[in-house]
Amino acid sequence: MSQITTITLFKYKTLGSKLWAFGMMQFAHKPLKEVNGLQLYKLMGSGKPGFNPFADWSVYALIQIWDNEEAAKVFFEESNLMKKYRATSSENCSLFLKNMRAKGAWSGKNPFVESDTLDAQNPFIAVITRATIKTKLLFKFWNYVPISQRPLENNEGLLYAKGIGEVPFFQMATFSIWKDKESLMNYAYNSKEHAEAIVKTKELNWYSEELFSRFQPYKSLGYFKEIGKLPF
Repeated sequence: MSQITTITLFKYKTLGSKLWAFGMMQFAHKPLKEVNGLQLYKLMGSGKPGFNPFADWSVYALIQIWDNEEAAKVFFEESNLMKKYRATSSENCSLFLKNMRAKGAWSGKNPFVESDTLDAQNPFIAVITRATIKTKLLFKFWNYVPISQRPLENNEGLLYAKGIGEVPFFQMATFSIWKDKESLMNYAYNSKEHAEAIVKTKELNWYSEELFSRFQPYKSLGYFKEIGKLPF
């Protein structure tokens, strides 16, 4: 399959640029809907460090699912919309991802197609998780998040992590980059706090919809200081 996914992170420093970015959460829809080869896109804000649900007005994300890499290449090289985003942001980075596995649903369906062109020599893994939290469980969920995320602090295998989302508090997602599968598995299955979070998820049934997706990052454009320089 030739489908690929890109996630672009934008950093804004000035008040004017932050207001512009917030406005584009509405005004970017029209040009994005007209992009050739774009299967699906998600405009997303972000939360404060530590997966805090309150907004971080300095960082925004754009997730895009493409028919193929060529369609993505045309967009990033020629799109007037992307040129405006780059000119307004102080930092921006686009990561190209091949899907390794995806389970669950996003807006009613699983949009990711598993790639058949993965590179066995590439150890890096990117993860996108997304969920819609049930209204009656919002307080319990966000009250527990700081506990479940403790193992991420000073985790040597974690290269980057950010909470992102479509609707603050209700529709949340996480994006993370790991140096290898072993680091991700160690967090997922050997962390007491994360294991307890999985149990609570099953017991309390936090979500009305959820999706877990794992990717192989293989190409990057631009620069984002918190991610640093990646070897592709």
